[in-house]
Amino acid sequence: MSTRTRPTTIRTTKTDLRSPDREETPVTEPVDLAAAVSILDTARSVTVLCHVQPDADTIGSGLALGLVLRRRGVPVRVAFAEPAELPVSMRSLPGTELLVAPEQVPREVDVLVAVDCGSAGRLGALEDRLDGARITLVLDHHRSNTRFGAVNVIDENAESTAGLIARVLDAWGETIDRDVAHCLYAGLVTDTGSFKWARPGSHALAERLLATGIDGPGITRTLMDTHPFQWLPMLSRVLASAQLDRAAAGGAGLVYVVVRREDTVGVRSEEVESIVDLVRTTAEAQVAAVFKECRGESEHWTVSLRSHDAADGGLGVDVSKVATALGGGGHRYAAGYSSVGTPERLLAALLAELG
Repeated sequence: MSTRTRPTTIRTTKTDLRSPDREETPVTEPVDLAAAVSILDTARSVTVLCHVQPDADTIGSGLALGLVLRRRGVPVRVAFAEPAELPVSMRSLPGTELLVAPEQVPREVDVLVAVDCGSAGRLGALEDRLDGARITLVLDHHRSNTRFGAVNVIDENAESTAGLIARVLDAWGETIDRDVAHCLYAGLVTDTGSFKWARPGSHALAERLLATGIDGPGITRTLMDTHPFQWLPMLSRVLASAQLDRAAAGGAGLVYVVVRREDTVGVRSEEVESIVDLVRTTAEAQVAAVFKECRGESEHWTVSLRSHDAADGGLGVDVSKVATALGGGGHRYAAGYSSVGTPERLLAALLAELG
């Protein structure tokens, strides 16, 4: 029987009542990992679910946890709803043999763990598996997390879910060996943008993971700096659609591009996801958006949002609020959502939320 109706949230932040307009919560306390450890330590079988259109943080976190559970002799499987195959850049991660197709995920399981998922909707077609678990555990770092599990261990200050998983393993007394370190490093290096957005403790964790003997430069190159030739003409077509609206977001400015299905023929999903990191470099706009038409579904789109960190001289536009209002979520400076309609309709809705 599912315990979804009795959620327990274990958070890392407290609201500073003296600063009601401040979005970054200045008062922090350590995350209580005991509940997560207790659930994992007594699990008889585990399903680990990653979010749709997976990145290296959700897959790396899921596989790292799966490897440890298998090492302990616990039956475990890892899955994501879509796309049908794991992105090529992640196929060299240890533990991929633990991945199963969505239809192979059982309806009932002792423990279900969702990693790096800000909401149940991010599980896609596997969302209904939450109802068949004896207990559900959410491990995440998104500030917009909806606390959809029975137990929610959310560290809003963590740079990656992989970093949170490392702390769970430490609290559990489980060794981070070379294979587990490889998976965790994949999540760490990608969610920090090769440490451009590192936080206190990020480099210390990286040093610890590298000390296991993993090839950090090789992992980074495979995940972030290797693209097929078709990536280049795709960028040429897509970036040619770039538009700048200087008045958007109260004068902060918006730069956006539209990626249509025909633009992505022969291009991997990770190549499409990389576009936003190029668009966000525009100096004249504090907010960047990439509208990506879903393959096989007319007028279905996913939208990636980015904004400039106030600490880096930006205005600190909170795109997680915008994404949440439009049905998605994410981080203050990196978020996304899905929508249906024409590009013109999507742009109008985004501009309205940006104000």
